[in-house]
Amino acid sequence: MTGPLDPRTVRRRYITVCVLFWLPPGLGIPSLVLLFTERGMTMAAIAGFFAAHSLTAAALELPTGGLSDVLGRRAVLAAAGLLNLAALTIVGLGTAPWLLALGMALMGAGRALSSGPAEAWYVDTAQAHSGPDAELRTGLARGGSATSAALAAGTLLGGALPWLLGLGPDLGAGLREATSVPPLSVPVLLGAVVEIAFVLYVLTALREPPRPAAAMRDVLRNVPATIVGGVRMGGRDVLVRRVLLSAGAAGGALAAIELLTPGRAAALTGASESGAVLFAVLACAGFACAGVGSHLAPLTARLAGGGERAVMAGLGVSASGLLLLGATAAFAGAGPTALAAVGYGLVYLGLGVAEPSEKDLLHRRVPSSGRATVLSVQSLALQLAGALTGLLIGALPPGAPPWLLGGAVLLVGAFLWIRRGEPAPPAPAATPRSCPVSSSPSLAGLDPPRQHTDQ
Repeated sequence: MTGPLDPRTVRRRYITVCVLFWLPPGLGIPSLVLLFTERGMTMAAIAGFFAAHSLTAAALELPTGGLSDVLGRRAVLAAAGLLNLAALTIVGLGTAPWLLALGMALMGAGRALSSGPAEAWYVDTAQAHSGPDAELRTGLARGGSATSAALAAGTLLGGALPWLLGLGPDLGAGLREATSVPPLSVPVLLGAVVEIAFVLYVLTALREPPRPAAAMRDVLRNVPATIVGGVRMGGRDVLVRRVLLSAGAAGGALAAIELLTPGRAAALTGASESGAVLFAVLACAGFACAGVGSHLAPLTARLAGGGERAVMAGLGVSASGLLLLGATAAFAGAGPTALAAVGYGLVYLGLGVAEPSEKDLLHRRVPSSGRATVLSVQSLALQLAGALTGLLIGALPPGAPPWLLGGAVLLVGAFLWIRRGEPAPPAPAATPRSCPVSSSPSLAGLDPPRQHTDQ
């Protein structure tokens, strides 16, 4: 067997995985709701489809993270790609409500499977080559930039394809007659094709050390133990707890943005159709700002004097953007609109700055055996906080209050980082047995990451 991959190759493969995974969701963002509407679905049914996605992802978030730590990153990522392939095919071609709900649920399962394994593979492989002090922030930042770029490019392409097909009535009608595929399905089905490339790339490029053979009953028995270890790590380690709470703050901010921006865009343009186009443009710009923020994360950490201060600065910038959106909510005109656009960009820029440093701090704190599980806990915190914030926003009167709620949530997340984190707990004398089928130490293993110092 060849030796560990060099850092540059590891980064390149991680970035490629990020692009291939996030391009299909980007392709579907502009057309998915319109596609459901074209098929005669009511708004209540469409909300039910998205609820099926969210609830499935939330229910499977922790179990699938533990599965990755037991079975391996590559196998779980490939399974995520296959589930997304099935989901996009069903959504792109299905017409019955139960089929569409099934497709969205499968998409949620694929999302749960994917939250953590690729990032955990990157960190595992980088540390296998360079040791526990391997420089991680640059690769994580570039992965974040690649994710944002894939979402931005996918959103533009997914919005342009049906529009271009609709420019020529003969072309659109010919496509529907020849293939029974409406133009709005084309971006979704193109995403399914990308998922095939994703699965093939994962299976061929993401090399990892072999794990001990385990019967399925052993896997199922040890996944709960790994989950418990991940939750306990978040409960007893101050720095990990801050990362998890910061993820919840980001979830609340994103819920505010996603729920409030479409209506504000429609009010600005005077029609829902043109408002949807404006929202697609804003979403693309937001992804681009997040990518710029991720690219600036290493520089921000150096200038701020550490990863923790970089997280605080990023969340503070994001909170200022939401507060600016709230302050301009009651005003019309070019000036307030321009300020609102700046605020929208600041939200994503700040989140992009904070995320790589959060991940760098987290990975230096969590051993390999529980890495994907803790990432799943982080993702679950984001989803649950977003759901709760969304419910609160729905109960508030329109105008500034909902925006200000999102900004307040982010400010709380930023204030968590005012004090420095405590040193990591000392290593125990022996490796625990919570996950006997894994070759790596468990969450309380022999070599816990040290207190973070910037590279």
